[in-house]
Amino acid sequence: MPDQSIPEAPIAEASPGASPGEALSENASPREGVSRRRLLGTAGATGLVLGAGGGAVGYAAAPAGATPLTSLGADMAMFHGKHQPGITEGLQARGHLVAFDLAAGASRKEAAALLRRWSTTAERLMAGEPAAQDDTDVARDAGPSSLTITFGFGNSFFSRTGLEKQRPASLDPLPDFSSDHLDKSRSNGDLWVQIGANDALVAFHALRAIQKDAGSAAKVRWQMNGFNRTPGATTRTMTARNLMGQLDGTRNPKPTESDFDKRIFVPTSGSTDPAWMANGSYAVVRRIRMLLDDWEKLSVGAQENVIGRRKSNGAALSGGGETTAMDLEKTDAKGALVVPINAHARIARPDQNGGAAMLRRPFSYHDGIAADGTPDAGLLFVCWQADPLRGFVTVQRKLDRGDALSTYIRHEASGLFAVPGGAAKGEYVGQRLLEG
Repeated sequence: MPDQSIPEAPIAEASPGASPGEALSENASPREGVSRRRLLGTAGATGLVLGAGGGAVGYAAAPAGATPLTSLGADMAMFHGKHQPGITEGLQARGHLVAFDLAAGASRKEAAALLRRWSTTAERLMAGEPAAQDDTDVARDAGPSSLTITFGFGNSFFSRTGLEKQRPASLDPLPDFSSDHLDKSRSNGDLWVQIGANDALVAFHALRAIQKDAGSAAKVRWQMNGFNRTPGATTRTMTARNLMGQLDGTRNPKPTESDFDKRIFVPTSGSTDPAWMANGSYAVVRRIRMLLDDWEKLSVGAQENVIGRRKSNGAALSGGGETTAMDLEKTDAKGALVVPINAHARIARPDQNGGAAMLRRPFSYHDGIAADGTPDAGLLFVCWQADPLRGFVTVQRKLDRGDALSTYIRHEASGLFAVPGGAAKGEYVGQRLLEG
């Protein structure tokens, strides 16, 4: 999964002598409207963080004499912008993925009111403010902690709200794959919310607020909880590892690449998608269980042959370092390919899939021990693309035909969601769909 199953965007980890906030700034996206560094101690002796209007923001405020927040808790992503938050930001330490189904009889009007409530809550919480009503105080002592909240629409949302004509063709159901063992009760959904933060309590606080805001308009269909390495846990910024111990995400697309937006976001013109999806993206969500007991029985060499990369540093088996181009034709003294023909990293490469690429931004998960006595652990895979047929589907079909890694993983849940572009100031997410 290093090349096409998990993001390259490295966990923002501090180098010696740097603050976690400084490390996060190295992963800053050029995306409009994102501030990767808000130091809560630089506004004066009281340690206040200033919002867009220059006023003190609720949870960020500290009493006179208190130690100001100058760590990862100070980092803040902006809710309003060209794209929704939670797509191009670096990996976060904690995450919750939640799908909702609209209540029976809920109409387009109720859906619009729900998205308006959710957007208001997301904007406040991402700024470090308490929820507008009935706040739980769970995050009172923390800064924004890079909180992002992202919203999407499932295929079924459009028939439930009478918006069938506005449903994108790209939202057609994903095809069946031979590796699928899908639990339908934990798949799809009318609405999808992704929550990420670098503090577990901040993430949980946002989860509870979003669930409470749903009220009688929608109920939770499924919820999945995940984690990544905490920023600052290593001595240098590096690509994250997954639960198999592999460096994972080496070849993830980078925002600095000239064709990044074309691959990841729906264009504002010349697209077959409806106008309300401009600057949006499509999220494929898969719960991929790793069969860790079987995987851990393999020698390190056998594991490396399955992946096609060194476990220690992520370098291709053909030589060099982590970012050295893989030599697909290199052979050993016996004439055998150094990177096996069925190695995951070989099969998943964009140049082996007509240029298909996805921005992978996952969380690991561990839900205890399964009924068969094995770890219920693996990957909450989330990938972003302008066209899921040309992105995820193309790559997964190729993997389905002979990926060596497929023996050691199981796809247990799946979803595809249309994630509209970011909301402008004064708008709520999805307003151009629901009121257009």
